[in-house]
Amino acid sequence: MTDERRLMAIHAHPDDEASKGAGMMAKYATAGRVKVVTATGGERGSILNPALAGDADILANMAQVRRAEMAAAVAALGVEHSWLGFVDSGLPEGDPLPPLPAGCFALEPFDDVVRALVREIREFRPQVVTTYDENGGYPHPDHIRVHTASIAAVTAARDPQAYPEEGEPWMVSKVYYDISFNAARMQTFHDTLLERVGHSPFADWLERRKGMPVTRASARIHVADFFAQRDGALRAHATQIDPKGFFFAMPRDIEAEVWPWEEFRLAMTNVGTARGVEQDLFERVPGVEPLV
Repeated sequence: MTDERRLMAIHAHPDDEASKGAGMMAKYATAGRVKVVTATGGERGSILNPALAGDADILANMAQVRRAEMAAAVAALGVEHSWLGFVDSGLPEGDPLPPLPAGCFALEPFDDVVRALVREIREFRPQVVTTYDENGGYPHPDHIRVHTASIAAVTAARDPQAYPEEGEPWMVSKVYYDISFNAARMQTFHDTLLERVGHSPFADWLERRKGMPVTRASARIHVADFFAQRDGALRAHATQIDPKGFFFAMPRDIEAEVWPWEEFRLAMTNVGTARGVEQDLFERVPGVEPLV
């Protein structure tokens, strides 16, 4: 008998799931169960969509607005969802950086965060977990906390001595870091647009990241058939995503031709590693038939 595929994606804020691995999640949701776990409510987020800038109602009700946006994104992707219930830390800016606000996610006792994630893992019993790398994908304190707590929770979830009140132990087979925002992808977008339309919005992104180490993908998941679901999730986060901006700058027909994948780096495994680049995050997971 083939086991049901179950994938858990752990994120810091509402909208992170739409910009990191959304096509992959929509794909696996058609062939199993996918659950997004969001650590915070995004309460300290700014309005990043110029069309909504300064909207007094949104600013007065940011927490409720972002909850509604998240519900719409979940529906667009066809996934399940849980809130951990922690409070957004905000992105500190300045030199020196200001202190983080009291009671925020990044300052919560580490044990409390790990416990909450262990509970989620043991209840959902995913074979595959995706999360952020050691730098949080980018150095937001909430992203870095998600990384450290996710790795600790995956380890603790399989230990019968750890948090025994949070459910029966469960061993995750594989953990991946999302690396969708990598230089190779953005360089391909940039070069392709220069060649075909004569201009590109990706030059600044590439310049800011010049000299950064290249991250090699362990897995490339073909998601071109799920661009529409990904875009629906992005648009659902109307306060955070400009529909005329960066995320929609690449024409989807060209994207499907030159970069139809989302990429991931294998971080932890109990089922060995592949010789080449994987095409399915569930490769080698016992009891699960490959999707490709």
